[in-house]
Amino acid sequence: MSSIDELRKFVPLNIAVLTISDTRALTDDKSGTTLADRLTAAGHRLVAREIVTDDIEAIRAVIRRWIADSGIDAIITTGGTGFTGRDVTPEAVEPLFEKRMDGFSIAFHMLSHAKIGTSTIQSRATAGVAGATFIFCLPGSPGACRDAWDGILAAQLDYRTRPCNFVEIMPRLDEHLRRPKAKGATA
Repeated sequence: MSSIDELRKFVPLNIAVLTISDTRALTDDKSGTTLADRLTAAGHRLVAREIVTDDIEAIRAVIRRWIADSGIDAIITTGGTGFTGRDVTPEAVEPLFEKRMDGFSIAFHMLSHAKIGTSTIQSRATAGVAGATFIFCLPGSPGACRDAWDGILAAQLDYRTRPCNFVEIMPRLDEHLRRPKAKGATA
């Protein structure tokens, strides 16, 4: 089990929240608000928040812009992870991943199964890393956002979490971009 090391100092992250919906506005975006409220209550900074329609290119445009912004450490999306014809978040975001985070989906489904049973299979929650930015794609329900934040993200985005957390590896996420390949290397 993970635990908080009180001897370590909390490191606030810059987090962006993207709601993917054809029907929501900021005034009635309960899932985006759930995430914004939880991450700021934890001590992180909400540096961007937008709503975009269920359109692959529109979703990618925002995600690419935020990946390119060195002031954004993590992106959390909500919505578009189901199976209906308009649910295209994984198709939009996964091709941008440099590395997939398969464990996130597994952990999310384990957590979700404990609360909603086999209905969890109706979610295609996914996560990965691109351009040294963590990206988490959550379902569009406030309950799923609450569960993902409280049960996974709050701990993994907290530098004090032991035995390990995402914050401590952030300085090394882009090392492959900074270090030229060694002479004679074949891979």
